[in-house]
Amino acid sequence: MVKPADQKDYVQSLDRGLAVILAFADRKPRLSLAELAEATTLSRPTVRRILITLEQLGYVSADGRTFSLTPHVLALGYAYLSSLNLTEIAQPVMEALTRQTGHTSSLAGLDGMDAIFLLRVPSRQVMGTMLISGTRVPAYASAIGRVLLAELPDHDLDHFLDTVDLAPITALTVTDPCQLRQTLAQARKQGWVLVDQELEEGVRSVAAPVRDASDRPIAALGMSVAARTVSVDDLHADYLPAIVEAAADISERLGANNAKKERHA
Repeated sequence: MVKPADQKDYVQSLDRGLAVILAFADRKPRLSLAELAEATTLSRPTVRRILITLEQLGYVSADGRTFSLTPHVLALGYAYLSSLNLTEIAQPVMEALTRQTGHTSSLAGLDGMDAIFLLRVPSRQVMGTMLISGTRVPAYASAIGRVLLAELPDHDLDHFLDTVDLAPITALTVTDPCQLRQTLAQARKQGWVLVDQELEEGVRSVAAPVRDASDRPIAALGMSVAARTVSVDDLHADYLPAIVEAAADISERLGANNAKKERHA
């Protein structure tokens, strides 16, 4: 990595830090210091200092002599996703979904321990809690968070479950790591999540993943309803298919290859 001769303001340290992050692409999920030094052509002391910095910032986790990226790295792409392609493509689909169901639809991404709302299309019905874009909710207790946690690589999910504080938000919140892992495994298999009053009493939610052109889950499309007016059976029968259909539609517009297959699964 040579500093361009005609760019005196070029920040080489940033270049090197990004190179270390990108070195994990298309390689093993865990890499040693030596492997990262070889992949980036940087010296081991330089890579070590970068890893220490990235670990303190929450982008890298260390396990003995190996290192892996954390889900917090996804935050680097949210400024783009929330301001350009993803929200622009998702909005008309979400507007149609809200008109169809009469309920607010939400698009969210995963950032560390939280799900963060990227876009919301409100209905005329007002829920007890008003959430706006940028609002964070615990991923482990929310439908939009769980559907993204379910898609994490095993080592990232292990890290999440090892570090998250599964505090009871309501009397129904799942707080046992083994039970949550089983719930996420089922969510990964079925391709959607239904959460019944675990994040907020009196509120039920459903969500499905939105995928990009590489078929990677980059966001979750979700909807919440009042438990007093919509039963679990009705939510499953009347609203879940619309959510799955809309998520597949957005994914297809983003170029996901398996969107049509998921739509008709």
